[in-house]
Amino acid sequence: MTPEGVNIKHPDKLFIGGEWVAATSGTQIELSSPATEEVVGRVAEASNADMDKAVAAAREAFDNGPWPNTPPAERGRKLMEMADVLEKRVPEMAAAWTAQVGGLASFAPMMHGGAVAQLRGIAALGESFDWVTQQKGQVVDTAIVAREPVGVVVGIAPWNAPFGIMANKVFYALIAGCPIIMKPSPETPLETYIIAEAAEAVGLPAGTVNLVPSGRDAADHLIHSPDIDKVTFTGSSAAGMHIAGVCGSKMTRCTMELGGKSAAIVRDDFPIEAAAGILGNTITVMSGQVCAMLSRAIVTKDRHDELAEAIAGVMKGIRIGTPDDPETQLGPLAMKRQLERVEMYIEEGRKSGADLVTGGSRPAHMNKGYYMEPTLFANVDNTSRIAQEEIFGPVLCLIPAEDEEDAIRIANESNFGLNGSVFTNDPQAAYDISRKVRTGVMGQNGMRMEFGMPFGGFKQSGMGREGGPEGLWPYLETKTILLDGAPSQL
Repeated sequence: MTPEGVNIKHPDKLFIGGEWVAATSGTQIELSSPATEEVVGRVAEASNADMDKAVAAAREAFDNGPWPNTPPAERGRKLMEMADVLEKRVPEMAAAWTAQVGGLASFAPMMHGGAVAQLRGIAALGESFDWVTQQKGQVVDTAIVAREPVGVVVGIAPWNAPFGIMANKVFYALIAGCPIIMKPSPETPLETYIIAEAAEAVGLPAGTVNLVPSGRDAADHLIHSPDIDKVTFTGSSAAGMHIAGVCGSKMTRCTMELGGKSAAIVRDDFPIEAAAGILGNTITVMSGQVCAMLSRAIVTKDRHDELAEAIAGVMKGIRIGTPDDPETQLGPLAMKRQLERVEMYIEEGRKSGADLVTGGSRPAHMNKGYYMEPTLFANVDNTSRIAQEEIFGPVLCLIPAEDEEDAIRIANESNFGLNGSVFTNDPQAAYDISRKVRTGVMGQNGMRMEFGMPFGGFKQSGMGREGGPEGLWPYLETKTILLDGAPSQL
């Protein structure tokens, strides 16, 4: 069973070793719409035994299969073919996203089309990346540095942007020469079926791409396997720290793209109405369920109340509705437990003494689905829970600062460091402040994203980077070869 507009051949099976196989568990994962609360699909659920089979298939593909030894340029050409297949299926992936997590249908085609374009950039690394370099050494005649595939990769993706995040991991692993085991979120497995079908369609070697949707226990069994070489995970900091601990215990390589509590510093030179328009509309993107979300706004005290009033005005004009309505600006949260989490944090905000300026309730006109009004807390203490913990919903904290230096201090007073922004008309000031904020990405005047550039976090926001050539490095091992003379062929 799959949602309308999503055509998957074998949702009742797993993809292991190049074949669609029945899950040994005999159970299925049920998919529910957050807009209607109704079941919209079912897929096979992998057990521990299925995880072991996927690891064995990927291990065989790496140790004895052709893919790791295929020249990178040739791998890149094959991945370009795979991107062609995926591009034709953008409407299906858009429909799957809307059905599973309530993503806006008006935004879905652009989101997924952009993700496919990003994949082409990764495939192009087959030609442009320096896979092997040669130079004269100080001690030896010839020093060669070779970049080799790290080995069997496990890719674990979250539910908020399931296609783009998982496909990114798959393409980086494959261009490096690594087989990958896809473990999607149990809420959003449909996109990974489309990725597996694309791999099958272009004839990737058996075991190079594997798919095992599952719950938490089987996923934990998978990451404990001694036969995997790397885990790439996107998700919460709590889950990431657990996975990193497991990987560290056996020196399994890992990349972690985790949570955030990103700050927007509003300088005094930036107009109040313009800042309010950006902040009030940004917090509703994907219902606030974005790891890089600007969920803290910091402004000097003498402008605080005016900005709070302006943001509230913007939020009150946000159109809340079903995700298939083209006029909707804010759809539902992805699931019931996420709605309950947001409600818990709103109650914590009330208890903290912050001012609830607007929102904080389920919209009165939506009697079904997991909806929440855009919510603004003002006069927020930066040490409070709502300012320090990732809410992952349409909740913005406005924090007063003494001056610009105090705003930078407040921005850095966080366990996270994923994203951030400086609202100013002065690019030099934006640059200077950005260099002082401890975060992986900074933008000027909004939640800026550049997917072909390195993306990742400081502190509890993760380790490693995705995007650009830097996104490839974690999938490679570096080998130095010292020779008495130059080889005839590299």
